[in-house]
Amino acid sequence: MITPTSRETHLSWSEVHARRLERHALSAPSRDARPADVVAAMCGAHAQVLSAAELSIGLRISGLTREDVRRALWSERDLVKTFGPRGTVHLLPARDLPMWTGALSALPSFGNPTKNARMTPEQTDEVVAAIADALRDAELTADELSEAVISATGPWAGDLVMPAFQGMWPRWRQALSTAANRGALCFGPNRGRKTTYTSPQRWLPGFRPDDRAGALSGVVRHYLHAYGPATPAQFAQWLGAPRRWAAELFASLAGELQTVEVDGGTAWLVAGDTVMPSTPPRGVRLLPYFDAYTVGCHPRELLFPGLAAERALAGGQAGNFPVLLVDGTAAGVWHLRRSGRRLDITVEPFAPLTAARLHELDEQVERVGEFLEGVPRLTVGTVTVGAHA
Repeated sequence: MITPTSRETHLSWSEVHARRLERHALSAPSRDARPADVVAAMCGAHAQVLSAAELSIGLRISGLTREDVRRALWSERDLVKTFGPRGTVHLLPARDLPMWTGALSALPSFGNPTKNARMTPEQTDEVVAAIADALRDAELTADELSEAVISATGPWAGDLVMPAFQGMWPRWRQALSTAANRGALCFGPNRGRKTTYTSPQRWLPGFRPDDRAGALSGVVRHYLHAYGPATPAQFAQWLGAPRRWAAELFASLAGELQTVEVDGGTAWLVAGDTVMPSTPPRGVRLLPYFDAYTVGCHPRELLFPGLAAERALAGGQAGNFPVLLVDGTAAGVWHLRRSGRRLDITVEPFAPLTAARLHELDEQVERVGEFLEGVPRLTVGTVTVGAHA
């Protein structure tokens, strides 16, 4: 049940948590949604760790299997793996890719590479064009794409100037996410253990980015639907954009948005989207690494209260630990270790759980095991594994 609120809306953080849980299908898993539906509602599933993105989706839809998610991504093409908010790898709904590419390609530059690694705007355009041409009818590994780009642009693109995990990358690689944001590139299925890239136009005939103004408006509306009420500064942090630019964007959309008061502070919603659940936030959930709810919801001090800020954040950054969520707030961390079909799941609550909460935790552990096609074993104790890099 939901209750409409007045135009002059005053909300509590309890109501906000309940709304966000409902919008993320975390108050109760959806029974009839498709993977692309919940990914759209989340504004993308962070997929730097693809298995975590799969589990994020699986926990939000009753009976969904890991194979269902993979089929939506690689066979049905309902999902696209590409670079999304903050320049990080995400799964996005294919139907929304025009909006996302239109918006992400409109973001102002935010931070610069080191002087030795920089490319001029003209060089960036040249690299993006070379990427688009190379991937038009192909799925290429990074090495294959590198060879094609350097051949098309010149030796300067291959200068090893970008610090990488195990050495240095060629100069052109800094334009990889730019190419994705402009709609020239997305991820293809792995070739063995090697990542491949391809063109989204191969899978989405007629695809092209939306116009920038409409796309930015669409992303703001999607974001506020999932994470609102929120401020322009919080939107900027989630998207990876300058705060001033975000404030100006919200101001330009004043006719589409409205302000609300949340426990004495001011935040924004889409105009008229002020329905709130009639029941308080509740439920126990095991959220994996980089789950959209923990990364996108603010203020952090309310989502990660007390000990949670020390144990479930890494230098203030969310997502580096899997989180035990109780009634919409971080209340513990957890870790999964797989050995064949056996799944050893250790959960560390920050406060004792009632018998009812432990029963809900058991149900979540069973759901994780079902989705991952393994046999779970729960241990309630200290998690000793550090943060994910």
